[in-house]
Amino acid sequence: MTVTSSTLFRAAAGAAVLAGLIFIGVQINHPYLDATSITTTDVMTRNSLKVLMVTLTLVGITGIYLRQVTKMGWLGLLGFVVFALGYLSMLGTEFVAALVLPSIAHTSTAWVNDVISVANNRPATGDIGRMHYAILFTGITYIGGGFLFAIALFRANVLARWASVLLAVGTAATIATGVLPQYERLFAIPTGLALVALGYSLWREQRAPAATPVFNPGSSKLDVAGAR
Repeated sequence: MTVTSSTLFRAAAGAAVLAGLIFIGVQINHPYLDATSITTTDVMTRNSLKVLMVTLTLVGITGIYLRQVTKMGWLGLLGFVVFALGYLSMLGTEFVAALVLPSIAHTSTAWVNDVISVANNRPATGDIGRMHYAILFTGITYIGGGFLFAIALFRANVLARWASVLLAVGTAATIATGVLPQYERLFAIPTGLALVALGYSLWREQRAPAATPVFNPGSSKLDVAGAR
């Protein structure tokens, strides 16, 4: 099998679609998070899927960026780098949520509860150390990078522009989780749908047939003088 740019772009498109579907799926009937629920099979499975989702998203947005890199300019580069940093940081925090917190929930219950509270915009009773900065960095880069990346995507006008608008709305709306924490799961849906739409748009573009060359009768005339 020959690996071509089209093949890689299709793989990135599929990764973006799958990431968006997982991002939406893990929010459905999501239980309340605390030191008790984080040790359950349900939550551990969801957190493991979030690690997979973040990995797929990094692949997806990289393909989306590279497909239109020449049209996105410096704003696109800045948006992509910051957005990617946000997801790389999220990969670390989701790894901690999936593998570290459940293992210490019974011995460091108060600390685990505080980490979960800070990550979910709830008041904490104690100090969680540098995890606070990690969570803060993830939030800032995810929101800021996603918004800038979406603007650059819209301006490039290569993939579905409405999906770019949805990405901008979805990432920026995350700020509202601090005001309406009871609806925090709903704020993930626009971003998930945007990833699905951008991935599908990239996939469809790669499947579009190349333009058929237009025959120009004038260019095929015989040079009578040269033929003699």
